[in-house]
Amino acid sequence: MGMYTKKEHEKFIEAGKIAAQARDYGASLIKVGVSLLEVTEAVEKKVNELEGDFAFPPQISLNDIAAHYCAEPGDKTFFKKGDMAKLDVGVTVDGYVGDCAVTIDLGDNEQLVKASREALDNAIKIIKPGITLGEIGKTIQETIAKHGFSPVRNLCGHGVGKYLYHGKPTIPNINTADPTKLEKGQVIAIEPFATSGAGMIYDSGVGNIYSQIAKKPVRNIITRQVLKEIEKFNNMPFTTRWLTRKFPMFKLKFALRELLNYEIIKEYPPLVEKNHGLVSQAEHTVIVDDKVIVTTKVESS
Repeated sequence: MGMYTKKEHEKFIEAGKIAAQARDYGASLIKVGVSLLEVTEAVEKKVNELEGDFAFPPQISLNDIAAHYCAEPGDKTFFKKGDMAKLDVGVTVDGYVGDCAVTIDLGDNEQLVKASREALDNAIKIIKPGITLGEIGKTIQETIAKHGFSPVRNLCGHGVGKYLYHGKPTIPNINTADPTKLEKGQVIAIEPFATSGAGMIYDSGVGNIYSQIAKKPVRNIITRQVLKEIEKFNNMPFTTRWLTRKFPMFKLKFALRELLNYEIIKEYPPLVEKNHGLVSQAEHTVIVDDKVIVTTKVESS
């Protein structure tokens, strides 16, 4: 099976299954008037109940935010009529990653939801060893355009691995004509984003998702305590809210700021569409094979 053993592929499949169940459960809770924080915490609880770990904190990004919105401690966001909510869930089993996302439309933008979903389905249909990255991007772009929308050009799918939530190859959402071929046994996340806007995103504001990118000594006792806790995440992304269970907010803010200054951690701010168009997303993790294996599909769906 190429780069992974059969046993490793089984772990990917297990992680995908947990991610898919948590995604579907979360999606069923997203309704007008419901708290974004409560849904996020329900998804986290579900992942824990199913004995998965997190590849990254569950995120629910609304409307023109394409990705990386994670509930703050005490988040006061409630879903409202007209919202387009993207729920992105990443799970690990022994480090092996399953990553998936779904869009829930609380308005009347079913076509936009369909655009990213069909783009994902069509991309999966052509996946086999030897297909080029350019061909996948072309299929995604053409499907989204057919619905009258634009793909988000500067967001991409990606390889996943063991304790690796974003690796090579980069799977484009447009026709890049990249001749790189997929190989049997590779594990990749395909995630088309469709928008009524310009098809470009930018970093906006302050994030609350971080990951550790370096190991360095720190002097301050508070910062040291927080760093010790962060090291338990194995370089995988985490969010402020998880740490507020152990530390008061003022200590945490101080420590995170210091760790950012030392370049020990990296911040992921929310990604916003350039023209503030609505954004939809669909994502599955797949194992490349002669008959592609979608790890994040729930059997009945």
